[in-house]
Amino acid sequence: MQLEKSLSKHNGSDVDGLGRSGGDSPEEGAPRAERRHRRRMTREELAPEAREMIFRAAMLVIGQHGYAGATIERVTKAAGIAQGTFYLYFESRQALFDEILPYFGAQMLDFIRQRVRRSRDILDKEERGFRAFIDYMRSNPGFFRLLTEAKGAAPEAHSKHFEQITKPYVGALRRGLNSANIRHFGDGELEVVAYMLMAAREYLYLRYFERDTNDTGSLDTVVRTYMGFVRKGFGLNGSQ
Repeated sequence: MQLEKSLSKHNGSDVDGLGRSGGDSPEEGAPRAERRHRRRMTREELAPEAREMIFRAAMLVIGQHGYAGATIERVTKAAGIAQGTFYLYFESRQALFDEILPYFGAQMLDFIRQRVRRSRDILDKEERGFRAFIDYMRSNPGFFRLLTEAKGAAPEAHSKHFEQITKPYVGALRRGLNSANIRHFGDGELEVVAYMLMAAREYLYLRYFERDTNDTGSLDTVVRTYMGFVRKGFGLNGSQ
C-alpha cells in the first residue's frame, strides 16, 4: 500500500483523497455523473510516483489479459490501490488506455537514446538502437501486446505513439546518411525505410525473443543478419 501512504501525505489524511478509507472504494461501474461531482485533486496534490505505478500495473494487466480484460478492478489490484484512487488520475478506463501507449513509447525512446549516444556512425547507431529495443522489450514484456492491440482499443494513442517515434527516427536516419554522404533517399522514402526497420524489429522480437529472453547466441545472430540487411540497403560497405 505504498501508493496509498504516499497519497495520504499529500492529502493530510489517511483516506484515498475522496473522503473514503482505502477499503470503501466506489464500484468500477460507478456512474459518470457521480464521479464528476467529486473534487479532483490538483497535480501538486497528487503523489508524483502514483501515475507511474498505475501505468506499470496497467501494462502488466494488458500484457496478460489484453485491453478487453484490463478492468479497473484488475489494474487497481495489481497496483495495490483502492479503485477510488484510480479516479484521481483517470476519469475512466478509456482515459487510461488513451495515455498508456504514448507514455511507455516515450520511455522507450529515452531508453534507446541513452544507448545510442556517442555512436560512431549510422551503422553503429542502428545496431545499438536495435539491441536497445530488444533489451527494452525483454524488460517490459507487456509492451508488445500494449502496442499491437492499441490500434483497436486506443486508436488515437496508437497514432500518437507512431508519430512520436517515427519523426525522430527519420531525422536520425537523415543525419546519419548525410554524414556517410548517402543522399539518394528522399524524405518520403526515408519514412518508408523507418517503418520497414521498425516492423522488422518488432517481428524479430516476436519470433526470437518474446518467450526466450536470455538467448544471447540468437541475439547476436539476429543482429548480424539485421545489420547486413541495413548495410546493403543503405549502400554502405563494411568499413563505414
